[in-house]
Amino acid sequence: MQVLLTGGSGLLGRALRRLAPAEAPAWSIVAPTHAELDLRDRQATARLFAAPRFDLVIHAAARVGGIAANIANPTAYLLDNLEINGNVIGEASRVRVPALLFLGSSCMYPKDLPRAIREEDLLSAPLEPTNEGYALSKIAGAKLCEFISAEQGLAFRTLIPSNLYGPGDHFEPGRSHLVAAALHKIHLAKLRGERSVEIWGDGTARREFLYVDDLARFILRSSPDSLRDQPMLMNVGTGIDHSILEYYRTGANVAGYSGGFSFNLEAPIGMRRKLLDSGRARDYGWTAPTDLATGMAAAYDDYRARDDR
Repeated sequence: MQVLLTGGSGLLGRALRRLAPAEAPAWSIVAPTHAELDLRDRQATARLFAAPRFDLVIHAAARVGGIAANIANPTAYLLDNLEINGNVIGEASRVRVPALLFLGSSCMYPKDLPRAIREEDLLSAPLEPTNEGYALSKIAGAKLCEFISAEQGLAFRTLIPSNLYGPGDHFEPGRSHLVAAALHKIHLAKLRGERSVEIWGDGTARREFLYVDDLARFILRSSPDSLRDQPMLMNVGTGIDHSILEYYRTGANVAGYSGGFSFNLEAPIGMRRKLLDSGRARDYGWTAPTDLATGMAAAYDDYRARDDR
């Protein structure tokens, strides 16, 4: 099966390429890097779809960043991702690729819902302002898949995972999300002998994080036939959330850091809680077998292996 993977150098893309030989040996993956193909370029993207004919597209490419980057550059996160999604999904539609799986984001949902978030909650209330630009681009991509499926009968579907972490993550300040940022800060504090690590907010906001290999294995079961049977939108998460302080404490245990934590109450924290209802995915065989401590240990091992930090 000929598979186009966009975002192959990202966290999920790396996991898919690493696991595919064992988990999906029938997949022949084409995964151009950003240096080889700028997906914001419509003509270059069209040439990618000219040949060979793909049986399946896994669209995981996006401009991504942490909360600080999203606050500072909402225009870029909206425009760049609108171009990327429009070009990839549009070209796949034009040449009638039978199936496409678009990777959405939990930030597509309204802010501060008092319960686990269901797919029906999309567009039901205002978004979280700190990442609104990125969220709007993901919503537009999901709706484009829905429209194309209805008009052309193609199996274009959207998967909405919770936040991801694991080997291959971005640990750099400004680009990293919570788990990677916590591990980076804790590691540096340990090396420098610092007595505390700063946490944005009071540490009580709750987040759901999914180990990337668990999601990759689920996606590698995909085919045009299986996607045709899937709902238009489907959440994929662990079903368990933790406080930000709990993530930092787990990171400290993994890294062997014995210091404490301080709280920056002036810093932005985003939504107070974000937990997905993944009941639909469980009906399609979804499980998340990797617990938080095991996953964070694997992420930390990867972090340390990249250089001699």
